[in-house]
Amino acid sequence: MDFVPTEEQSAAQGLAARIFRDLSTHERLVAAGTGIDTALWKELCAAGLTAAVEEIGLLGLVLLLEEQGRTTAQVPFAVNGVYGLLAVAAHGTDEQRERLLPGLRDGTDVATGAFPARGRVHTDGGGRLSGRVPYVPWLRDASLVLVADADRRLWIVPTEAAGVASEPVETTAPWSAARLVLDRAAGERIGGAGAYEAVLAVGRIAFAGLQAGVCAGSLARAVAHTNTREQFGRPLSTKQAVLMRAADAHMDTEAIRVTAYEAAWRHDMGLPYAPQALTAAWWAAEAGKRVVHAGQHLHGGTGADLDHPVHRHFLWGRQLDAHLGSGSEVLQELGRLLDEEGPE
Repeated sequence: MDFVPTEEQSAAQGLAARIFRDLSTHERLVAAGTGIDTALWKELCAAGLTAAVEEIGLLGLVLLLEEQGRTTAQVPFAVNGVYGLLAVAAHGTDEQRERLLPGLRDGTDVATGAFPARGRVHTDGGGRLSGRVPYVPWLRDASLVLVADADRRLWIVPTEAAGVASEPVETTAPWSAARLVLDRAAGERIGGAGAYEAVLAVGRIAFAGLQAGVCAGSLARAVAHTNTREQFGRPLSTKQAVLMRAADAHMDTEAIRVTAYEAAWRHDMGLPYAPQALTAAWWAAEAGKRVVHAGQHLHGGTGADLDHPVHRHFLWGRQLDAHLGSGSEVLQELGRLLDEEGPE
């Protein structure tokens, strides 16, 4: 395994880091509320970072999402990359790729996904979809939504089409989420057998990369705080309990990062990656929760301030835990998969 980024991946990561660092400030995040930071999204698209996702692969997307997570930037980069660019590129027909990818690359269209499937959407014989999905991230800003029906077939649905409605919902993190309501909405079939499982696994890997960045950002804030905050004339960072808590959070963050990198690398190399995707998702859900709790706790009383920047990392970390399915749920699925595959 070689996790060293290519020259193109490193260049994209460096550019993303600069843009997120410069533009995703605390003041802009407060102004964005639960919605998209439109100016930041336009900047990312103009820089070619959305269009680069197809070229730099899943590992490249993980690297970009890691940079987004460090600042909890309010843009639908993950969902557009996973449920739009990569899904259409991998599973769309030539006609679908030619028609849909240009808008997803330049950001004039934004895709999201109603994943994982919960058996709430059904189709009739004519490709009409009906049902409700209680929560879809970034649906309020999306023009396309990738929907999985009860039989785990994939459909592309324009959010402005007849029979499609969205009802805003508030989630733990400000992800511009909404409830998707379909009433005989016309869907466009995409992909065949195995497409749902592939997109679900890619999404888990990508969101694990996002969680790695969220945790790294939370820990960086905690380290900065404990290095400058003094108690009895000494920085908090000199206390053994503080050092141990930060060290544990660092190890958890590295575990999330390396499992996400491995799963993404195997995907890009054409190797089996389903168990690795679930492993990355488990670390992101279970360890990610520990890290963002530690980050907030290490801020002491300051961490209880809902307006403090570290609280955003806490909210994102908990939302990603829920979005990935929670640690126990993912671990159960991983156990079933390993049992079905048997010993190598």
